[in-house]
Amino acid sequence: MEELTRTYPDSFEIEGGFMLRSPAKVNLLLRILGKRADGYHELETVFQELDWYDELEFRDDDSFTLEVQGADLPSGESNLVVKAARLLSKAAGVGCRGRLVLKKNLPVQGGVGGGSSNAAIALLGLNRLWRLNWPVSRLDSLAKELGADCPFFLYGGLARATGRGDVIEPLKGRSEGMFVLVCPPFGVETAWAFSQVRVPLTEVEKNVIFSPLWSSGRGESHPVDFLSNDLENIVFQRHEGLIGLRDSLLEAGAVASLLSGSGSTVFGIFESHEQADAAKRKLETELDLRITVCRAVARSRNESPR
Repeated sequence: MEELTRTYPDSFEIEGGFMLRSPAKVNLLLRILGKRADGYHELETVFQELDWYDELEFRDDDSFTLEVQGADLPSGESNLVVKAARLLSKAAGVGCRGRLVLKKNLPVQGGVGGGSSNAAIALLGLNRLWRLNWPVSRLDSLAKELGADCPFFLYGGLARATGRGDVIEPLKGRSEGMFVLVCPPFGVETAWAFSQVRVPLTEVEKNVIFSPLWSSGRGESHPVDFLSNDLENIVFQRHEGLIGLRDSLLEAGAVASLLSGSGSTVFGIFESHEQADAAKRKLETELDLRITVCRAVARSRNESPR
């Protein structure tokens, strides 16, 4: 049986229940290797967790409700948190109950994994609320059904992902990396971005993945070791203003800058907190956009099943 301290350490007691933080991520690497026979794309990506969060509150109740605060998002069956609850309830053979409050802080369709993170954290929180005590490896299979990014958020830290992006392999990373994220007021639909990709069908059963940049478990990786995003040019062609955001981050002192996932968030990596704060102040004088400074979270909260 897993205790909460092993299942999710970032738990906070609140009146009548508990709260879990739902973190953001950026993609340090996103390589599209081909089209799979099942219609998805074969990927190799590197996720980096950041200390930037939504909050998800859990309280026991006889029925199930979700309240969303801070964003104009549906709270019904189309919400990934509700989907996660229904999926876990069915798989566990227990009633779907609980009063959940999702306090949104992360941008919607911003490429930082907000919805996927919320779904994964819902699985972790309901696993506790319903006293299921499932191991994370069992929750992993449900997370895969909710979305390709979801399994990563069960583990966090720095991780390589293959398959659809749902096969997770933790990496050792440096925690001192500082990120400045610039968030435009619009989102980019992931499905649209991938629909623009033109790559041949892959023979995924051969599992030929090229990963010359690292080996997991040996040495420590720095974020700039990976930076590449095969979706960047596609998204930049449609949203040319994002190129200017990347250039502004570089001019502000970033050692590297990249679109996260399918966007629309663009991030820059800085060597120190002082440099990141200075860049944020500079950018705020130039851009009327949301700008956030985050730190890389190096540790994984759970061991991957791989």
